[in-house]
Amino acid sequence: MNDIKKSVVKRRKSADIRKGNLQLILTVAEQRFAEFGYNGTTISSIADQANLPKSNILYYFKTKEVLYKEVLSQILKIWLVDMEEMTAEQHPKEALRHYILLKIRQSKEHSNASRIFASELLHGAPFLREKLQTDLKIQFISTCQVIREWIAKQWMNPISPEHLLFMIWSSTQAYADYGLQSSILMGKAELDDNDFETGAELITQVVLRGCGIKQL
Repeated sequence: MNDIKKSVVKRRKSADIRKGNLQLILTVAEQRFAEFGYNGTTISSIADQANLPKSNILYYFKTKEVLYKEVLSQILKIWLVDMEEMTAEQHPKEALRHYILLKIRQSKEHSNASRIFASELLHGAPFLREKLQTDLKIQFISTCQVIREWIAKQWMNPISPEHLLFMIWSSTQAYADYGLQSSILMGKAELDDNDFETGAELITQVVLRGCGIKQL
């Protein structure tokens, strides 16, 4: 192997290590912030649980605040992409069904991040307010316009797009934010795949019928 190939391999290995470390740090940080909150979590505790030197955490994230904001940003990015997938050309029956399924899936796969997000909002969104006023608001306005175009095409009843989204968010994210309460009431250690599937189907039916969305 010549020097150029060795250099390329070395850079690839370095990139893989960096990517792996970043993902590990974010995963552990998400768990710690969800369990102990922002004030109850330290960089040292994240480093200990990730089995990494504290200096490694600070290499990627200069402060706890930067790391916390990145955890919040990760879940928000996913939610924004899910919303962006809905277009005026799609029929709302399929678009809303798919969106609800995605939201339920995120509650299942990123329950800790969802709980952190909810806690941040309950505390006045001190670290998230700027993102709410910019990235989320821009996409929110765009998605509401998509729904208005569906209404104009008489594909659904003339409902409030804003409140429809609020309802979908609250009902789907409840499977993460109130998962413990739900599992206790259902006599389970935790919600299983069937619970998420049943919830997604019920929410979909309520939304579609409530909005008067016609069959294709």
